[in-house]
Order: sequence, then C-alpha cells, then structure tokens
Amino acid sequence: MAMKSKVLVVGGTGYLGKRLVKASLAQGHETYVLHREEIGVDIDKVQMLLSFKQQGARLVPASFSDHQSLVNAVKLVDVVICAISGVHIRSHQILLQLKLVDAIKEAGNVKRFLPSEFGTDPARMENAMEPGRLTFDDKMVVRRAIQEAGIPFTYVSANCFAGYFLGGLCQPGYILPSRDHVRLLGDGDQKAIYVDEDDIATYTIKTIDDPRTLNKTVYIRPPKNILSQREVVQIWEKLIGKELLKSSISKEEFLSSMKEQNYAEQVGLTHYYHVCYEGCLANFEIGDGGEEASKLYPEVKYTSAEDYMKRYL
Repeated sequence: MAMKSKVLVVGGTGYLGKRLVKASLAQGHETYVLHREEIGVDIDKVQMLLSFKQQGARLVPASFSDHQSLVNAVKLVDVVICAISGVHIRSHQILLQLKLVDAIKEAGNVKRFLPSEFGTDPARMENAMEPGRLTFDDKMVVRRAIQEAGIPFTYVSANCFAGYFLGGLCQPGYILPSRDHVRLLGDGDQKAIYVDEDDIATYTIKTIDDPRTLNKTVYIRPPKNILSQREVVQIWEKLIGKELLKSSISKEEFLSSMKEQNYAEQVGLTHYYHVCYEGCLANFEIGDGGEEASKLYPEVKYTSAEDYMKRYL
C-alpha cells in the first residue's frame, strides 16, 4: 500500500482548520500543525494546539512574517492545506497565502497544495457583486499564483457550511432555528448545498493522495443536501411537529436593506444574495476540470441535512 502523505495544516485552530487536523489524524496521516507566533497568549488556541499534540500531531513554529520559517515548515511534509479565514465577519486573510505560495515554491518538495477555499467556487463568480466579490477576487489571485508557480493543487468547493446555513434556516444573521417564524429569501425555492463541517474535512483529506483530484476542483455535493430554503424549513417543521409562520423578503428589499449594514456584514450578505436569490451553487453541471466528492468517496457516510438539524431540537 502506498505511503500516506505527510500533511501540514495552516490555520489549524480555526472553525474548519481544527476539523482538518482531526480528519488528517483519523485517516492515518502524519500531521503537522503550524503554530504561528502571532497567536501570542490566545489561551484557547494554545490549548487547542496542545490537545492536537496529545492526539499525535506535531506542532511546527513559524510565522507569516518570517519566510524562512515557512520554507522550513513546508519542507517537512508532502501536502499543505491552508484554512485561514476568508470570512470578513471573523477575519479576511486570504492574500496572506501568497507568502505560503512563495515558501512552497522555494521548498520544491510539496506534492499538493490545498489553499483556503471551502466555499463557493470563485472561478464561477466573475460577475459577483461588490463588496462581496472581494472574497472571490482574492481567492483567484491566490489560484493564479499557485498555477504560475507550477505547484500541484486541489481546490475544494464545499458550498455552505451547515452550521451557518441550516442552523439559521438560511437566514443571514441567525445560527439557531426559530420555532415560530422564518423569513424566506425571495420565494425560497433556489437550491443550495449544505455540508456538515466535519464531512468537509473528511472529504478534503480523502482528496490529497487521490490522483483523480490532482489539479482539479472538487465540489462537495451530497445528494440529500441539495435543498432550497423552503425544503430546509420543511425538514425543521417536520422535526418540531409544527408549521412556522412565513414571511418573505424580495430581492429589491434585501439589496436596499444591505446598504445600511457595515462593510463586513455587506460582504456576507452579498454571498447570501448569490446563493439564495441566484442559486449560484447548484445551477451548473460540474465540468471536466472538476470532480464531485460524494461520487468519488461513496464510503463516506455523510450527515444528511435532516440528521444535522436534529441537534437543534
């Protein structure tokens, strides 16, 4: 059996990063986690790193402001996975990855790089609205740098994180479902795709030694989880045994109310607009440059939207 790649996770203490570390260890990879000195005395992150160490991961001290430390870190491994945040309401650091690209290029040993993607495929968002398009534009800057440097890659498009979307019944600003009322975005009939965050990590680690995913975009589209907002609401109504009161916000109302929000909120709301009013995640067929994770890895028993939502009962 082929040796499993050694993996370095950058951003390993984040919302998705911690799950990638766990999945990499669970799938038997020698796993390294970048310990950035920038985290200082953030006790939660430091203790998380120590818990990874207890689970068998190796901590690698490095800093984005020290090129040589990054080169030394990536020289230890075969695969680098970056999960630094690209969500403006938390922190938007996508372009920091250009420093990682430089280090990988210089080190010359990395067999595959998975940059921080894990959402909407930015290559399909050239007509996205301001200010949300910045997320996609920055991710494309990183992609171009990877490809110009000749670094082998896999891009993972994981669509909607279930915690953000299913938890709030696809309503921006909510992460727990109401038992009384829901506001539909438009008619609530545009399909989107919701993926359990642990499943995103599991599928991502599956791709790293798979020749079928080399230099391709992997879309995570679990068939039971391709649902409209209305269908998500129906699942919740079935679980609680009660029909919710429904109102609706038109496209025009949504866009005009967005203008009153601060910049970070506007970025997020733009993404909701493309997903929930335009159906940008599910309105295309995956072409030659892409693969679909649940077809590649049928052995993964993914969490259905309905099972995910049971935690809110």
